[in-house]
Amino acid sequence: MKDTLERVEPLVYTLLRFVVGALMALHGLQKLAGVLGMQAVPTGSQMWIGAVIELVGGGLVAVGLGTRLAAFIVSGQMAVAYFQFHWQLDMSSFHWVPLVNHGELAVVYCFAFLFFFARGGGPIALERVIAKT
Repeated sequence: MKDTLERVEPLVYTLLRFVVGALMALHGLQKLAGVLGMQAVPTGSQMWIGAVIELVGGGLVAVGLGTRLAAFIVSGQMAVAYFQFHWQLDMSSFHWVPLVNHGELAVVYCFAFLFFFARGGGPIALERVIAKT
């Protein structure tokens, strides 16, 4: 069993990186284009800048190109999103708890992208293909 898990680990990591990156890119697309149930955010606003980071950074992580840098930036952006828009440094009534302030997705994304930053693109990534040519 351990041998099988070790053999499939690169594929599972790649799937995780792709799915999480693609979902992040969709969040950015949703905000920029006003699709998938959301209104477009004003161009040049803080939300617009965040949406560009989500779209570009998520896309780069998904395909495994510039993974570490893109993941680091997206992770930081998700930390800002949590502190500024969810927690808002409100210490009353457990408002700092992600389940209370509805910031659990921002927290999960923050740590997932931090993991991608630490791990890099992995063995199945576009940056590896480019490096081999």
